[in-house]
Amino acid sequence: MSFQEVRYRPVFGRVLALVTVVVCALGAVALLVTDPASTLRYIWPVLLVGVLAWAVFWRPSLLVQEHGITVENVLRTSFVPWPSITAIDTRYSLTLHTANGRIAVWAAPAPGRHRTLGLAPKDFDGVGETAQGSVGELRPADALTTPSGNLAQLIRGRWERLRDADAFAPGVDPDATTTTWHWATITVVVALTAATVIGLLV
Repeated sequence: MSFQEVRYRPVFGRVLALVTVVVCALGAVALLVTDPASTLRYIWPVLLVGVLAWAVFWRPSLLVQEHGITVENVLRTSFVPWPSITAIDTRYSLTLHTANGRIAVWAAPAPGRHRTLGLAPKDFDGVGETAQGSVGELRPADALTTPSGNLAQLIRGRWERLRDADAFAPGVDPDATTTTWHWATITVVVALTAATVIGLLV
């Protein structure tokens, strides 16, 4: 049976990004029409907000693949092969623990307090053994009815099956986990921030 990839992008974040970008675009047009002379000074913070909204709310995603997991965050994208994962945590957000450190998944933060108040024991039915603490406790973010818990269980399920089938080769390749920095985004944000400061001070 072939493995089916799963990609997750938070709908709320994408909607928020879209709304913010549209508002920024309208603000830029309004500024250009009503006060063309001031456009060069005040257009930069508007553009900066739009770029940040896209990077923070639209870009983050999680892709669960046959041979590993791709985590796309604001400033970098990481690929983590299954054997490199040592633990899956949901304390502040879905987080992959690897031999080289932790990789937080921006697309799946832990739910807020208002979301966890209505949780019941049935929301944790089927949560994998590796989610449990030293005395068998579970975090609210491990509930299968929350995005972080649902995704964590999806990852734990495959990771545990591969582990139990002895599919992991002895030892971990330190170069197996790869990270790609989003230099274009970083450069644009730095440039717009500098232009904003200059425009407001000059």
